Amino acid sequence: MPLALPFDDGVPMSATFQVTFDARDPGSLSMFWKEVLGYVHPGPPGFDPTTGHDALAAWDEFLDGLGVPASERNDVSALEDPEGAGPRLFFQRVPEEKVAKNRVHLDVRAAPGLEGEARMAALEAECERLVPLGATRVRRHEPEPPMSGGFIVMTDPEGNEFCLD
Repeated sequence: MPLALPFDDGVPMSATFQVTFDARDPGSLSMFWKEVLGYVHPGPPGFDPTTGHDALAAWDEFLDGLGVPASERNDVSALEDPEGAGPRLFFQRVPEEKVAKNRVHLDVRAAPGLEGEARMAALEAECERLVPLGATRVRRHEPEPPMSGGFIVMTDPEGNEFCLD
C-alpha cells in the first residue's frame, strides 16, 4: 500500500513512483538493469511468481493469446524490486537517440557504510562486475571528506549515466 503524505490542500499525495527510461531497446536495457539491481520482471495478469516460471516467457504466452505480433513486443519493459522497497523501473521505446547528458541519474548504492580505501575497493569490484554486462566506466572521483566519500561514474549500454556510490 502506498504511503499517503499530506498535501497543502489536505488531499493525500502518493509517495510511490517509478523511474522511466527512454530506450532504443527496452528489453535489452531492462535485462542490464535487472542484473545491476537484482530486480525482477513482473509477469502478466494472473502470473504467480512463486511457481518458478519465467515472467518474460509468461508475457510471450499472454501476448500470443491476444494476437500481438512479436515485432510489437519490445516497445516497453518493466522491472520491480522483489522486496518491494525500491522504485519500479519502466523502459519505453523512443525513436530518437540520446543526445545530451542526463539531467537525472541513478546512484547505485554499492558501498553503503564503507569509507576510504574499503569503499573505493567495493566500488571498483562492482564496476568490474558491470562492465562485462555492457556498462562503460567513465571516471573515478576520489574521496573528498567530509563532502564526498568517492564514487565512480558509468554509463549503461544505451549511454545513460549512473554512479556507483
